[in-house]
Amino acid sequence: MSVVVDVAGGVPVIEHWGPPLDGVPDVWPNTPRTFGNIDVLAPISIVPMHGDGFPGRPGLQVHRRGGRHWSPRYRLAGHDRLPTADGEALVVRAVDEVSQSVIESRLELRSDGVLLVSADFRNESDAPVMLNAFTITLPVSRHAVELGVFEGRWARELQLQRFTWPYGAWTSENRVGRTSHEHPPYVFAMENGVGEWNGRAWGVHAAWSGNHVMFAELLPDGRRYVQAGELFHPGEMCVYSGETLSAVELIAVHSGEGLNGVSRAFHREARRRLPDNVRRTRPVHLNTWEAVYFDHDPERLRQLATTAASIGIERFVLDDGWFGSRRNDRSGLGDWKVSADAYPDGLRPLISHVRGLGMEFGIWVEPEMANPDSEVLREHPEWALVSDGYEPVMGRNQLVLDLTNPAAFDHVLTALDALLSDHDVAYVKWDMNRWHVQASGADGTAATHAQTLAVYRMIDELRRRHPAVEFESCASGGGRIDHEILRRVERVWTSDCNDALERQSIQRGASMIIPAEVMGSHVGPARSHTTGRRHTMAFRGVTAMFGHMGVEADITAMSDDERADLAHVIAVHKRFRSLIHGGDSVRFDTAQGALAHGVIASDRSEALVAYIQMTTRASLTPEPVRLPGLDPDATYTIDMIPLTREARPVPGPAIDQPRWSIDSLAGAPHRVSGAFLRDVGLVPPVMWPESAVLVHLRCS
Repeated sequence: MSVVVDVAGGVPVIEHWGPPLDGVPDVWPNTPRTFGNIDVLAPISIVPMHGDGFPGRPGLQVHRRGGRHWSPRYRLAGHDRLPTADGEALVVRAVDEVSQSVIESRLELRSDGVLLVSADFRNESDAPVMLNAFTITLPVSRHAVELGVFEGRWARELQLQRFTWPYGAWTSENRVGRTSHEHPPYVFAMENGVGEWNGRAWGVHAAWSGNHVMFAELLPDGRRYVQAGELFHPGEMCVYSGETLSAVELIAVHSGEGLNGVSRAFHREARRRLPDNVRRTRPVHLNTWEAVYFDHDPERLRQLATTAASIGIERFVLDDGWFGSRRNDRSGLGDWKVSADAYPDGLRPLISHVRGLGMEFGIWVEPEMANPDSEVLREHPEWALVSDGYEPVMGRNQLVLDLTNPAAFDHVLTALDALLSDHDVAYVKWDMNRWHVQASGADGTAATHAQTLAVYRMIDELRRRHPAVEFESCASGGGRIDHEILRRVERVWTSDCNDALERQSIQRGASMIIPAEVMGSHVGPARSHTTGRRHTMAFRGVTAMFGHMGVEADITAMSDDERADLAHVIAVHKRFRSLIHGGDSVRFDTAQGALAHGVIASDRSEALVAYIQMTTRASLTPEPVRLPGLDPDATYTIDMIPLTREARPVPGPAIDQPRWSIDSLAGAPHRVSGAFLRDVGLVPPVMWPESAVLVHLRCS
């Protein structure tokens, strides 16, 4: 990717970020002025200003007492080009002498084409400044005529929506205190007809775990831009004399090879940020939630662990219910001491049993919340993040703990530190189940910004004290998935929905922004508790296989056959785990009613592809699925990987199936070129809805 920046105006203007350029002309092509406007055409700087005549949404919205200095204008004070460990950076300082404020911008271009854009606002006057908005803006090519955004809800996250870029503005605003299920902070701009492998596309992500705003506008003069950053509640952000506020960093990527190229760039940046622990083999989980819920009987849990080890599970994660009076979701949350009622001998016997079976032990916590019926809030009601004088709005019988209060912060940190110091815990599932509503700090002002920073500080400090412990970001499922939290966690919980059919679209959306090794994906019970659907073990297994795999079901209640098939799909995952977690995750274009996705090795020597029949087809027979991304000059052997212990023909309403699938199961796989797979493709078997096949392609 090439980036062209104009610094003459003070706050930098990105003239181009997109396809590589051979050179830059002496005079960059400018937009002509026309009648019907003011005499200047204000640039779309990374922080555009109303005072410059910019007709869109200002990137900086600020004022002093009495409404003064609400429309600043900045001039260049200096700039530097700096080498970085992985590219180069441009730092630009701009000053407004009237308001006595400074904006320092930083643009960093990675060697692999990822662009990072950030800015700092500093108040150099003697008077405080109220800052209503401080967001980063990126101009987008006029050829980008389509937008893509995620919509969603609890148990149905990351559903990609594509639509024509409308005249005027599109916006989404998030006020729930986390990245959210409903409005994740990602925007894709696309040329007409962009597919998974073709066309130009741009991706923008606001790397922040709190409230945010996403904004895209088509101006009347034809220019387009995307703007993103933190959303502040009224009065939340007062910048006092000498203080600096940082805007949320934007991650900007471009691809000339469709949406897969955008995804690969986001994955590269995520992998740079992830803690070093993630580079060890990702152990297969058994999470106890959908197995026992709040029924924490130690003997039952030991049996669950014994059975888990026998089928290839590598980490046993004890979920909600192990602490305080937590026998349901109405009490005990916030009291991070092992329940004497549930565990009269403590957790050590269970942990010892788990470790003796060769598994790691993990544990669930929700440090940001507390039940009103808890020791912590009975003793310290002032620690609740609420607005005094109002009846608090409840969510799951919970209130938010004010981690901006030093005493509350230290209390929670001390309790979690003791938990990890006193027990052999390798993994922490960090949950966050409640929205911020009227979340005021001790001074009565909105506190989501400060609370988000406090969460970062707490995780950072726990990681410093316990560097070998891994963390998962869970927020009622996929409510906190962003590239800033990925600096601190080895895994995200993608969704509370373990229905394999729903998971196919959820994980497809997740694959656009995060790599497979951090995408938590579990085999749930035969009957999903969020949808009521029933699925075969083969379908559940292949769905969970393409992430950080786990199991979340009562495996002791399964039949011997079902448990044996589960052991089989776990073994298949382990066989291909290094490929899944180290290769390039890709998606393929398919006919309506089907999905196809997979992973291709970085050297293109092999690939693993899943074809999923989601619903019935419009046609009697399926169309070939083209598989780009392989080496066109190489020859690949096509192996269909059985998803059950016994290799069987693919079940479906067909008299016979494609020859390659039959011959593969018979031990006589076909060999074809990468060019053939790219240009012609494979004809999938005729399959029942809600079923899948798994194909391994290897150079031969």
